[in-house]
Amino acid sequence: MMANSPADILADLEEAVATCPADRCARILSGMVQLLIGSRDPSRELLVNVVDRVLLRLTERVEASALVRLSTALAELAVAPPETLWRLASHDDPDVACPVLLKSQALSAADLEAIIASCGVRHRRAIAARSDIEAAVTEVLIEHGSAICLALIQNPGTKFSDAAYAALIAKADEDGEIARALVLRPGTPDLVVRKLLSAPTARKAPATSNPSSATPAPEAEPAPPKRPCRADYASARPEIVALNRIGKLNDSTVNRFAIRGETANLFTALSVLSGAPLEIVEHVVSDDDCEGLVMACRASRLNWQTTLTILSNRSGKRLSYAERERAQRIFETLLLSTSQWTVRWGEIAASANTSDPGSRGAKLGVSR
Repeated sequence: MMANSPADILADLEEAVATCPADRCARILSGMVQLLIGSRDPSRELLVNVVDRVLLRLTERVEASALVRLSTALAELAVAPPETLWRLASHDDPDVACPVLLKSQALSAADLEAIIASCGVRHRRAIAARSDIEAAVTEVLIEHGSAICLALIQNPGTKFSDAAYAALIAKADEDGEIARALVLRPGTPDLVVRKLLSAPTARKAPATSNPSSATPAPEAEPAPPKRPCRADYASARPEIVALNRIGKLNDSTVNRFAIRGETANLFTALSVLSGAPLEIVEHVVSDDDCEGLVMACRASRLNWQTTLTILSNRSGKRLSYAERERAQRIFETLLLSTSQWTVRWGEIAASANTSDPGSRGAKLGVSR
């Protein structure tokens, strides 16, 4: 008697499944999933290809709840039955599709792009929440609304191409939340941040009935920062301490705190980095003279550009050229060790109370 070929065996299995009662199909499906999950040998790839057609036929015979369980199980597999995986990922029911869209590493970028184009909002949101999103997939998702854009920006696993950044900058002209989220996202290129921060001025310029005869409005002064309350500090501190612990409380992060007016985060960051108490940080930020704040920034190991950003956003008036030059001279003259020792022993508070700038400079050990 001749042995049946693998193709004949599969055809027999498919025919048997087609005539099975639905409850038995569900049991067979569950057993096949357990077989796939339990397989750890090199033959798994061969196994998934063998069972793929049978699984496809089973998915036609079981209820949605069984498909959800199948989707959840296959989502965890690095190697999964490709046709079955595609059917689940593109299923009209988001409860069935979302587990594999969110987690499966067996779906290719091309698969995801096709699903983005053909499926619904919940499908796209699941893709936007994946732990790793290729730049090509990001570009396609960006075209599907502000909510998806925000989800992508807030997802640390999203990769952005130059084209994606350009599309987001264009969308930020219409949606300030996108601009804010992108500016605050760690890793956003400085060029993109500068474009986003400069765009609102032109976008929000008041219209005039006769633009040709209108005189340009004077540049607005920065608003003085509102002093945080105790609750603000309590809310900010856990995040700041966590950022510092993993090495991300750096110039880029502090610079954004200053630009966005997040004073509780900024003051707490300066306190954590420099070792100065919060009341000392508050005092030097509000002081008319810049020396104490420059010293606190120097003790925090911040660079000059970040220090200048903090100085420029701390009060209701802009720095003059002379004030900027003086602040930079102080920054470049101060030794890091001197700054740290002085800040931690509270000398900047005492020196800030001295009305004579010359006496203050002598106390701080700053040479002119």
